[in-house]
Amino acid sequence: MNYPSNLSIRNWAEEDRPREKLLMKGKAALSEAELIAILLGSGTRSISAVELAKQLLSAVDNDLNKLAMLSVKELIKFNGIGEAKAINIISALEIGRRRKDTLYQEQPKIQSSKQIYELMKPELLDLDHEEFWVVFLNRTNKVLKKEQCSSGGISGTVVDSRLIYKKAIEERACSIILVHNHPSGNLKPSQADIDLTKKMKDSGKILDIPVLDHIIFANNGYFSFTDESIL
Repeated sequence: MNYPSNLSIRNWAEEDRPREKLLMKGKAALSEAELIAILLGSGTRSISAVELAKQLLSAVDNDLNKLAMLSVKELIKFNGIGEAKAINIISALEIGRRRKDTLYQEQPKIQSSKQIYELMKPELLDLDHEEFWVVFLNRTNKVLKKEQCSSGGISGTVVDSRLIYKKAIEERACSIILVHNHPSGNLKPSQADIDLTKKMKDSGKILDIPVLDHIIFANNGYFSFTDESIL
């Protein structure tokens, strides 16, 4: 579609404006120039934001990888692109690069309690207070997310099972693993630990999101409810 270069975006027909076009037709309907025009926000007195974006893309042979290599100093050489617009472009392309990187990171598939212990070391090792975490898993037991649900004192922390399962549904988890630490190093589950595990297990049966294990974490090792056949 050809845009009138002497008009600002607000004067175009609504279906021709990049922002409105995205809302009306979806992001896939926009060209790369239109997407960059949204980042720019405005053009100059003589050209529109889309035309400015086209000039920018033309200078890098329409190669987004080359565009991502340009510095702020290089971008502001284009008439109509100041420091703020240059930063917007660089930031957006960097987010895209990072997203691409994460797409190819294989999420761990949980097959043992030891894997959970190793997975949680960065969060729970050497803590002087108790924290309760939940690991959300997909249908093949790959980790979707691990999230802290509560943090307390030396001897305990409060856990709301309703909030945990609300989060599990939001994450589209097919199962969960409970993890909390004992700063004292004592790996024996308390009666409160046992009662909570039973409550979570019963709730999981109703929601079809089973609790696969409950790990008590300590610096010197761990206790698995599943390994000890008490889940």
